[in-house]
Amino acid sequence: MRASIAVLGGDGIGPEVVAEAVRVLEAIGQRSGHDFSLQAAPFGGIAIDQFGTGLPDQTRELCLAADAVLLGAIGGPSWGPAAPVRPEPALLELRRLLGVYANLRPIQVHPALRDASVIKPEVLEGVDLLFVRELTGGIYFGRKTRDADSATDECRYSVTEIERITRVAGRLAMTRRRQIVQIDKSNVLATSKLWREVSERVIHAEFPDVQIEHMFVDAAAMHLIRRPRDFDVLLTENLFGDILTDEAAMLSSSLGLLPSASLGDGRRGLYEPIHGSAPDIAGQGIANPIGTILSAALLLRHSLGLEAEAQRIEAAVAAAISSGARTADLANGTGATLGTRQMGDAVLAEL
Repeated sequence: MRASIAVLGGDGIGPEVVAEAVRVLEAIGQRSGHDFSLQAAPFGGIAIDQFGTGLPDQTRELCLAADAVLLGAIGGPSWGPAAPVRPEPALLELRRLLGVYANLRPIQVHPALRDASVIKPEVLEGVDLLFVRELTGGIYFGRKTRDADSATDECRYSVTEIERITRVAGRLAMTRRRQIVQIDKSNVLATSKLWREVSERVIHAEFPDVQIEHMFVDAAAMHLIRRPRDFDVLLTENLFGDILTDEAAMLSSSLGLLPSASLGDGRRGLYEPIHGSAPDIAGQGIANPIGTILSAALLLRHSLGLEAEAQRIEAAVAAAISSGARTADLANGTGATLGTRQMGDAVLAEL
């Protein structure tokens, strides 16, 4: 297979962790007979410094021509609230440009890391859940106003937006335990009432073998900690999904472990770890690249249809962790730790 992959390192630790995912993709390509063309481009704060915009024209064109986009992280103190141009709008624009409206965040707990989590090990046993978060609607994209005395952020959803993300959740649930929990605040929010009605209708009509349950967001936040293994697929809107996925990330012991995929109606997707740019450790070579490496596995699975190769990467990561490979965020204050490149070496060795 020949495939073009746009590589956006971004800011902070982004370029460091992306470099390790690129090494893994190159190794998989060579060993499996695939020709991956990996082309880098500036994006985020670094692009603002160079071009005055977080999404320069050449980056835009590269992403539109690519089969998939691999992203590190963006942002940092140099482009904070007082900056005339900030990198975050560039990410929203990239998602819109690529038409990716479904954000997938799988969360599993490796048995060797249960003791590294702040959650009791017995609570974590068997946790394997998948968030399906709507990514291009809701309060982040609604009309905004601001004056001296007040501010507003409009949350708006259409039936079409809810139908299409529910279908993504339904298709994924069919490959898993066939259980969906749709998360909302329908006791007070009109948009949540619409979410509940539309998701119920779509699942019953199009996925009759899938069971759907509805849960208020505050209850879901509690149950994610109390009984996380009861969840299979969690379907939710943009804001709630943003918050809950970071909470759920703590089940796995570190944000550095977790990947994400953002998909649309076509095969092209945007793949990135869920962590931020971590400017406090940028350049030190100690960031955990596992979330980005696993994002590369999702890229192979969802955009290129290379399931066997994706599973090889995931198995290599699991084997490296089982053998004791730990970056500082996973060591829990005990034992020797690996740097970013050394952790990449450990995964490559398992391949």
